[in-house]
Amino acid sequence: MYAPTEIRRPLRALAAATLASLSLLLTGCFITPGKFVSELELGPDRGFTFSYEGEIFFLGLSQLAKMGEATKEFEPEPCYIDGTFEERQCTSNELEGQRAAWEANAEKRAAEAAQQAEQMSALLGGIDADDPEATAKFVKLIERQKGWDRVVDKGNGVFDVSYRLEGKLTHEFLFPLIEDVPTTNPFVQIFLRDGNLVRVNAPGFSQQNDDNPLGAMMGGLAGMAGLAALSPESSEAGNETMPDVPAPEGTFTIVTTGGMAIRANNTDEGASATGTGEKLTWEIGPRSKAAPTALIDLGQ
Repeated sequence: MYAPTEIRRPLRALAAATLASLSLLLTGCFITPGKFVSELELGPDRGFTFSYEGEIFFLGLSQLAKMGEATKEFEPEPCYIDGTFEERQCTSNELEGQRAAWEANAEKRAAEAAQQAEQMSALLGGIDADDPEATAKFVKLIERQKGWDRVVDKGNGVFDVSYRLEGKLTHEFLFPLIEDVPTTNPFVQIFLRDGNLVRVNAPGFSQQNDDNPLGAMMGGLAGMAGLAALSPESSEAGNETMPDVPAPEGTFTIVTTGGMAIRANNTDEGASATGTGEKLTWEIGPRSKAAPTALIDLGQ
């Protein structure tokens, strides 16, 4: 027999949930922070400086490629002694049955792979996700934009970046914003309001809030990966198809100068004086529930 029924049923449900989550990710959010330090400085005459140092994770560049590779060659499932979790050698009939089922689904797998490649290409600025140079081309796509001083591929979809941009608050601001790539999961947003007010939101710095659907899906993927690791199928294979998603961990700071007034914020300690203005600091972790937010009067 194959895996015992009591194990195979949860695994089928697990696989369905995984594919559903990845489908949602492919059609929407797929960017999240890892370890980072970020700061927004608001200065006189509506001047601002935003910086982000640390990791950014892009789902798809390596994780989905691994999933595609798993469908190209037949790999038999393990067989088990009846009523136990003890693995045994599969019979020739069992192997033939598995191969026949795998071959029968070849056309469906090919169609799904083509659709997935098309979706990924749209999310990666038109870059072919199956191209061996896709990651290098994606790095060049980002580096040519102003503000991106460093973009280093760390592997498995994680990049070490250094971003710094100065400007005037005459318009809204969003980070990250990458040319030809859909804006799906902003880490930081700056909105201008009437009366010289500025609203700063950082939905991407919290995985467990209603404004960040990616966080809920990423948390679900992490939980499914843990469940899959308990199964006989993944105990030896290492469950390589599940995305290794880094958890957000770092600090976000807002610094004001020039007599600005912080009207509202959701930090634990509130604002602290700096000598030239005030400072707000949020400590971000995997369990952070409240996305950083502040309302600031520019006073000009």
